[in-house]
Amino acid sequence: MSAVMPEFKTLLFEEKEPHIGVVTMNRPGQLNAINLDMLNDFERLFQALSGDDSIRVIIITGAGKGYSSGADLNDAVIYKESEAFADPEKFLKLVQERYAALILGMRRIPQPIISAVNGPAAGGGFSMTLASDIRVACKEAYFVASFINIGLSGGELGCSFFLPRLVGLAHASDILMTGRKVGAEEAERIGLVNKLAPREELLEAALFYGRSMVGKSVGGLKLTKRVLNENIHAPSLETAVNLENRNQTIMVFSGEFFKLVQKFYKA
Repeated sequence: MSAVMPEFKTLLFEEKEPHIGVVTMNRPGQLNAINLDMLNDFERLFQALSGDDSIRVIIITGAGKGYSSGADLNDAVIYKESEAFADPEKFLKLVQERYAALILGMRRIPQPIISAVNGPAAGGGFSMTLASDIRVACKEAYFVASFINIGLSGGELGCSFFLPRLVGLAHASDILMTGRKVGAEEAERIGLVNKLAPREELLEAALFYGRSMVGKSVGGLKLTKRVLNENIHAPSLETAVNLENRNQTIMVFSGEFFKLVQKFYKA
């Protein structure tokens, strides 16, 4: 059964192959900058995906020449026509927490997310790639933690959480404190990107990962994402193993295990 999705203003959704949904940020004239409409679209997308087992893997990419340039600073609804800058409390509620909810939503949905980075990923766009489970990029792609370049701190939208865990503290300090461009080849070398591909083969590279994932059980995928979310900050090995034990016990009795292990039995 194909997924039933709401109408979007800034996103395109296609079930590219069975169980694999491709989400394209569709504001190419603004390098897919994230405005209020896009935040609303992602919120509705995540709500739909949370209750839809027919879509088991999500690929996120951008229309045109880039992935996303981050927050749309020209979005009049947020930056000019609202009361967001009246005081810090209103800014926190109307702006900061709205953008942060995008990153939290990416981690809360059960589907693994593959980012197909087809060009610049800056600011909030960079944060979205970090919140993904897998990152593939074309050779023209680059990554910029641009927050510090506009007078903010480098700790924005989960960057200070994800980046040190992906590339180590030394690389993370370099990237967040300088705000420099990180090219695709460097990103692959330091572990920020899983795989590089020519631009024309980028979606196929993402689908390669997706096909492997949808060949697994629905529960297995969900619990693997969940255990990685939880155990990345587990206070002890014992705590981590206890959650693994729970998940494995659930999956043993789910029905898939006894069928799939048959091929390992000797005749």
